[in-house]
Amino acid sequence: MAEIRIEQVRKAYGRNAVVHGVDLNFRSGEFVVILGPSGCGKSTLLRMIAGLEDITSGEIIIDNKVVNQLEPRDRGCAMVFQNYALYPHMDVAANMGYALKVAGVPKAERDRRIAETARIVGLEEYLTRKPAELSGGQRQRVAMGRAIIREPKVFLFDEPLSNLDAKLRVQMRVEIRRLHKRLSATSVFVTHDQVEAMTLADKLVVMYKGNVEQVGTPLEIYNTPRTRFVGSFIGSPAMNFLDGKFSADGEYFIFDGIPIPVDASLGKPHAGQAVALGIRPEHARMVPVGTPGSVPATVDFVEELGAGRVIHSDINGSNFAIAVTDHTSGEIGQPIALQLPSQHIHLFSSETGLRLDLGQETQRVKELAS
Repeated sequence: MAEIRIEQVRKAYGRNAVVHGVDLNFRSGEFVVILGPSGCGKSTLLRMIAGLEDITSGEIIIDNKVVNQLEPRDRGCAMVFQNYALYPHMDVAANMGYALKVAGVPKAERDRRIAETARIVGLEEYLTRKPAELSGGQRQRVAMGRAIIREPKVFLFDEPLSNLDAKLRVQMRVEIRRLHKRLSATSVFVTHDQVEAMTLADKLVVMYKGNVEQVGTPLEIYNTPRTRFVGSFIGSPAMNFLDGKFSADGEYFIFDGIPIPVDASLGKPHAGQAVALGIRPEHARMVPVGTPGSVPATVDFVEELGAGRVIHSDINGSNFAIAVTDHTSGEIGQPIALQLPSQHIHLFSSETGLRLDLGQETQRVKELAS
């Protein structure tokens, strides 16, 4: 196990900067997930940790040693890639033990470690098979076994589940979490899938356009998104946003001429200000049409999810989703009314996108990143 510190790390390709002064600290034994959309710099950051990309400036420190100038093989990291990268002419045993063979490990020791690793990843019956004879999930297990057998200080995962079907991805998430519990190695996992991130992470790092937007536990980030981007990216279906302003007395949020009553403690600090109001679909409530203080809307379409449904409604041309467990409500074209409970409302600056009620939360987020 090893601690990883990333201090003011930047990466640029010519004049094109892709990672902008990232500062992070991953504790020994943590399972860290770096989450963000394509092009946000998450895989580039992972590859810089591994030594596969040069650092433009800053320092990466693994186990109290600056590794900027070290070759990948000398950093104590093992990496699992998206495309498996297996040798097609070698069987499972040879693929997993190849690094040991190159390192000159005696055959008897190699065989012992191959057998132990195969047991850990559930491939004991497949050691003589070639990659072409394996399923996608089995190939990914071989790739993980090849990393485990080196007994690294740090495991790095670069979107390893992206090529698997939905059912297999769920199974592999469970296996990866169990594997981490067994090995207790520091792990850094990169993904664009927020469900993967929420289910796997001890610590979650959300990136956007080369910057770290927020660091925290999955629930902290879900319940208290630091920016509008984080609120929109974490959660399925995504957080609803209404752009408007508070009334002069702070008792109403005005959206497109519709007054929405809010708790005074929420509105008065921002009286008269233009803000973005966010609320998650599971927190909005459908109430009888005409209920005082409700927001009128019309059902646009409905997503059936088995255990519930997501009703997509239209509020004066803006889409607004509501997650419900009642399968009888929400017919297309039906007029409905919505309530937005003040305790579930999130406020963001219309100019910067930053959360407006950060207060002590800002300091707590900084402490989590350190």
